[in-house]
Amino acid sequence: MSSPSTPPPTPRREVATLGGGCFWCLEAVFDELQGVEDVVSGYAGGHVPNPSYEAVCTGRTGHAEVVQITFDPDIISYRDLLHVFFSIHDPTTRNRQGADVGPQYRSVIFYHSPEQKAVAEEVIAGLDAAGIWGRPIVTEVVPFRAFYPAEEYHQEYYRRNPFQGYCQVVIAPKVAKFRKQFMDRLKR
Repeated sequence: MSSPSTPPPTPRREVATLGGGCFWCLEAVFDELQGVEDVVSGYAGGHVPNPSYEAVCTGRTGHAEVVQITFDPDIISYRDLLHVFFSIHDPTTRNRQGADVGPQYRSVIFYHSPEQKAVAEEVIAGLDAAGIWGRPIVTEVVPFRAFYPAEEYHQEYYRRNPFQGYCQVVIAPKVAKFRKQFMDRLKR
């Protein structure tokens, strides 16, 4: 007679929603991190339901280009995700990342819990105190309300289009810098 078995524990999963300029850049980096299970490019923070890329690009919907990251907090912490986030974009420029200008490119953290808010504020305060950027961080820390996945052609853009001009000039250098800085955290 067999004894009833105990089911294995269900892994914990958390979600982070981050905007730091073009979502293609963020997705390319976070896809490579251990503990990250899914990264979806999309839009958050606006007032128009189900916006299109074209509408978001006008800067009038209020949305930011973001990535929504599903991760295993037993492998990578939310704090660690934020340290990667702050290393791959300039959090000191309001509504701008390089040549990309407009509110859709703002640096923003959409927190999903009071704990995420507290961690985000601690990380920002620590980076500001350390003078890492030489200017104050202007990243918004705001409550998560809704996420709208971007159109299919935006998903896994860098992986599918590595030789496209923007990917070569903008994304590839960010990915290379990230890989060098976080080599021990890369998926095998």
